[in-house]
Amino acid sequence: MKEKIILGMKGFFIGIANIIPGVSGGTLALTLGIYEELLETISHLFQNFTKKLKFLLPIGIGAVLSILIGSKIITKSLDHFPFATVLFFIGLILGGIPLLTEKIKKEKFHASNLLLFLSTFVMIIILGFLQTETKGVSFNQLDPFGYFLLFLVGVVAAATMVVPGVSGSMVLLLLGYYNPILSTIEKLTHFQEIGKNLLILLPFGIGIVIGIIAIAKLLTFLFSKYETQTYYAVLGFLLASILTLAFSLFPITASGIEIVVGIILLYLGINIGYRLGGE
Repeated sequence: MKEKIILGMKGFFIGIANIIPGVSGGTLALTLGIYEELLETISHLFQNFTKKLKFLLPIGIGAVLSILIGSKIITKSLDHFPFATVLFFIGLILGGIPLLTEKIKKEKFHASNLLLFLSTFVMIIILGFLQTETKGVSFNQLDPFGYFLLFLVGVVAAATMVVPGVSGSMVLLLLGYYNPILSTIEKLTHFQEIGKNLLILLPFGIGIVIGIIAIAKLLTFLFSKYETQTYYAVLGFLLASILTLAFSLFPITASGIEIVVGIILLYLGINIGYRLGGE
């Protein structure tokens, strides 16, 4: 039971991470210590299905609950306390770094690994600077092509959600789908226009499932054949995402109290990330 609760907590944080632009669910899955097992489970879902379902179910329940419950909470937190909220998630990511470095420090260093690290690091930094206010699309009068686009956006978002350091929600924001999707989820949790909102979320959800399975298979192959190289690339993703989040704090005007609360939440996030990553 304790193991299931811990998996549910990890799923909860991963779900929340996928709501926040700039924060990667894949990063938290990695730093919380379930990334490789999650990829392997999704890639070979129907091999020993019952056992894998026992692993995925608590994570999925935690993630769904965090998205349904947390969409409103996170929106308000980012609106009213952005400094403290972002620091908490930076702490969660920092707390899991020792787990990642343990996996690569035993291997002999090669220059090619540094090149991989720098390539992914620079890529995420560039993506971070592409954050713009993109006008959202409208779901008021969706035609068949609009529903097909929702499916494709789901595939793209899912792929970026799985890759550590790449924020699926940021990609949605750049494509103009972030606010409409979040608004649809929020309306659904208030039981408003249930049929219409389910019809919007269904193609998007199918796209997410297909995208996650496809990218999971690719990453599972990379980890099995090129484990060390893949971890160096992932480390570049990870450190760049921390810097991108840190840079996002500079335009924010925070009161003295919020700075103190933010530092406390940073420390709390580091401890939670470190302890959950070791479980």
